[in-house]
Amino acid sequence: MENSKTKKITVIGLLCAMAMVLNLLISFPIVPAVPFLKFDPKDIIIVIGGFMYGPMTALIISAITSVLELLFRGGTILDVLMNMIASCTYACTAAFIYKKMHTKQGAMIGLIVGTLFNCVSMVIWNYIVTPIYYGMPREAVVNLLLPGIVPFNLIKCGINSGATLLIYKPIVTALRHSGLVKESTHVSTSKGMAAVGGFLFVSALLIVCTLNGMF
Repeated sequence: MENSKTKKITVIGLLCAMAMVLNLLISFPIVPAVPFLKFDPKDIIIVIGGFMYGPMTALIISAITSVLELLFRGGTILDVLMNMIASCTYACTAAFIYKKMHTKQGAMIGLIVGTLFNCVSMVIWNYIVTPIYYGMPREAVVNLLLPGIVPFNLIKCGINSGATLLIYKPIVTALRHSGLVKESTHVSTSKGMAAVGGFLFVSALLIVCTLNGMF
């Protein structure tokens, strides 16, 4: 039991490190209307951790990476709060549904519902926090919801969901072969799911390129 707990802590540490490396290497605006909102890929790793061990693990990884991001990039407690809310409404929701429906369909449904929860929560929290953080009038934030904040979160979650479906099996398989996770932790993902993930990932990136005038 103690050995299993140690392995789990080790895996969570590895996932936190992976999330932070991706976070520090990749960051870019998605929607021109809200250039202050930037994509980062750490939610991909947070979802994978949640799929492996449950929503509480997704919460823990989100908290650790949000604090580390504050240390590496600077910011305020509001940044930590918004990062955690954004990550948890998406990743914890997806992980909770997958825990209840431990199937390929459960993973897909979890990612879809997580995306919807994330979008709704970010509309509410940006309405509350953005005027405080950026000194903007609340009416200006309302005007940014549909052309900026909503599409940003939909596209961001689309990219993250597609990438999760693509790399979940390779990451968990590698961890299983290293002896850090049990056989039962591995989910059998089909080529069809990987294809769906690839299509979603590429489609979301094409939308980003189109919005930013790259085509």
